[in-house]
Amino acid sequence: MIFANVFMNITLLKHLSISIDGQFLHRRHFLTYLSEDATMSTTNETPVRERKGRRMTRISPDNRFPRFIYGTAWKAENTCRLVGLALDAGFRAIDTANQRKHYFETGVGEALKQKFSEGILRREDLFLQTKFTYPGSQDNRLPYHLDAAPADQVRQSFLSSLEHLEVEYLDSYILHGPSVDRGLTPVDHEVWRTMEELKSEGKTRFLGVSNISLEQLKLLCDGAETLPTFVQNRCFANTGWDRQIRAFCRESGITYQGFSLLTANARELLSREFRKLVQDVGGTISQVVFRFANQIGIIPLTGTTNPDHMREDLAFDTVNLTDADIKNIEGIAEKICSPEK
Repeated sequence: MIFANVFMNITLLKHLSISIDGQFLHRRHFLTYLSEDATMSTTNETPVRERKGRRMTRISPDNRFPRFIYGTAWKAENTCRLVGLALDAGFRAIDTANQRKHYFETGVGEALKQKFSEGILRREDLFLQTKFTYPGSQDNRLPYHLDAAPADQVRQSFLSSLEHLEVEYLDSYILHGPSVDRGLTPVDHEVWRTMEELKSEGKTRFLGVSNISLEQLKLLCDGAETLPTFVQNRCFANTGWDRQIRAFCRESGITYQGFSLLTANARELLSREFRKLVQDVGGTISQVVFRFANQIGIIPLTGTTNPDHMREDLAFDTVNLTDADIKNIEGIAEKICSPEK
């Protein structure tokens, strides 16, 4: 159900065309720009309940975060090849999940092994993030025993992820989403406590949670010994780019990762107002979106399968946005009266 918006937006885009940098762009090319899962983030504090960490600006073994993450959802057997291309393009942060239904974690590990063996990268050069996913969001290819206790499922899934990725530790371990749509259950708290244990054992540097509401995030933080370092959500322009949750994260020292920044916002990004802004500031649609995300404190994910777009996305810093531009993008949904506008 959480992926339905992506397919809805792709259907919408089939009827649209846009102009970028003064050049007419046929809808099929824009579909390529908006065809993947996206997340990117900049810097923030390490959210442990007892203290606030220092601000981070780059990847290193000492609590520094990436500014951009390559997402690997829905790539199936192409995962190894595409992750290899992303690493070649310059990505140094990879997001995946031990959820064979939508991710191929082993493919990520194969790409990493190849780059490590070639001497191109070292483990410490990378930020690796994966997720624990409840049975209800899995298919029959489970990374744990279905009849195991939730705490045991977390540990089984975690060990399976290390095997898939062929690494000894993770940089970030994410709860893929609460077990229920509203509120939290005792199982959610048990799972989080087990994730806290993994962190205290030095097996992951950071913890996070994805696909979570503000109500659920507050409940999780209230019951947690260690606050999540990351919240990773699908980011909609019509909610002010998840404004309320981002505000809570900012107050709590939590770093916000945003995915589907492109696919979830087709209506806004194809609007006359946004196209005019892109033409005025230069760059591509994705560069403007990712630069905007960076400036308001979001770590974006991109899952593009096009090597040219990978390099273009990484060059989002070439775009300069003024405070007025940021304000316009933040309120872009309110400026649009109808999808046809």
